[in-house]
Amino acid sequence: MEKMKRAERMVAITQVLMLKPNVLTPLTLFAEQFRTAKSTISEDLMAVKGSLLHSGHGHLETISGAAGGVRYIPEISRKEATQVLSSLAERLNDKERILAGGFLYMTDLLFDPSILRPLGLIFAGAFRDKKPDVVVTIETKGIPLALVTAEALGLPMVVIRSGNKVTEGSSVSINYVSGSSRRIQTMSLSRRALEPQQRVLIIDDFMKAGGTALGIKNLMEEFEADVVGIGILVEAQITAEPKLVEGYLSLLQLKELNPYSGKTTVVSVF
Repeated sequence: MEKMKRAERMVAITQVLMLKPNVLTPLTLFAEQFRTAKSTISEDLMAVKGSLLHSGHGHLETISGAAGGVRYIPEISRKEATQVLSSLAERLNDKERILAGGFLYMTDLLFDPSILRPLGLIFAGAFRDKKPDVVVTIETKGIPLALVTAEALGLPMVVIRSGNKVTEGSSVSINYVSGSSRRIQTMSLSRRALEPQQRVLIIDDFMKAGGTALGIKNLMEEFEADVVGIGILVEAQITAEPKLVEGYLSLLQLKELNPYSGKTTVVSVF
């Protein structure tokens, strides 16, 4: 490999780190790849670190010692997060998104990577200090959102099933009452999916009364897990009725949804 100039080397280093967020990369790997001294790589990393901080796109963690290296922690600036959520709220306020029965159509947005990635960074930034071990969600629409959050945190993701699946092996199942419909439903999780006493971050796309979130918390108790946070993309605040769970973080609030007038009011609360 031809020896690179410093500017070219810094771009290459940045690409390698951003492709492997939260992964510790030894300095020797860069030194060997770019055929230069570790001291030179250290200088390059200082410049990359300053550039990332200036742009608000994350920071570098450096660990010294023989087993040390550098790790890229992805982040999103407050300004960019505000813009993302304001834009998303505006799209959700489109009257064409109101479905029969008074539901809000969100599926297309929840499967759009350009929307999901910044949302994952927002949740990761909000809960990183809680030091979760795993991100947990319930099928199905919450899966993409939980996955990008897990990626931003460098954690595995666990999906709770609605009902039992024979392919999951031995499972723990509980019944819970949906806070909105007041119907009794079932959720289950394979015993192999979650180790006991882990720190859990719950991520979901929508909350009406909080029955599903409460059900997940109760299921986590069966695994002796500690729920350290609950992140919700859209929280319904159409009525004054209190939620069944407390201490959650919602990014958007649905204040009004009128299928007769076609008026929807979704606002950012982050």
